[in-house]
Amino acid sequence: MNALQERQWVESARQGDQEAFERLVRAYEKRVFALTLRMCGNAEDAAEAAQEAFLAVWQGLKFFRGEASFSTWLYRLASNACVDLLRREGRHRAAAGPSLNDEELDLAAADPAPTPQEAAERAELRQQIEAGLQQLSLEYRQVLVLREMHQLSYEEIGQTLNLDPGTVKSRISRGRKRLRKILLENGNFSARPPSKGTEEEGCQ
Repeated sequence: MNALQERQWVESARQGDQEAFERLVRAYEKRVFALTLRMCGNAEDAAEAAQEAFLAVWQGLKFFRGEASFSTWLYRLASNACVDLLRREGRHRAAAGPSLNDEELDLAAADPAPTPQEAAERAELRQQIEAGLQQLSLEYRQVLVLREMHQLSYEEIGQTLNLDPGTVKSRISRGRKRLRKILLENGNFSARPPSKGTEEEGCQ
């Protein structure tokens, strides 16, 4: 799906075209579910939040004016649906979902052909990171999921969560530090030498 095709589907859906809306759902459902799964922590809640998000999209499309991209607006609705569900049900901790690809914890640069032992160790580490993520407050979990998994820029995250870029950057930094602290305290993560790109940051 290219940007022009997406705009055409959005405009048709705004006019009440259900087929165009279904195409948008199919194009984004996996990414939205991945986001809600990271936020909610289990598949049942994630599916409920994703369904609520797409329902909100359908109901709100006639008011969508395109000030932000459709994906940014969709992620905002999905994130809000997760927050509402978690606060409503009091579900702030849950079973871990798939792994979090956290660039700060040096998981992004994985060997494309790891040995079985390395693959098992990485899978275990990712599960530990995911469990630690569920211990973070919602405000930190939100920004880390959007940054590390969806690779959104600070500006895009700000648009999604209605935050200024400085607040986004601060929350990401604090969220990473708190996640690392949780993992260290639980004995699930050993501090590794800083990479060249983060050496100065670690010394500050």
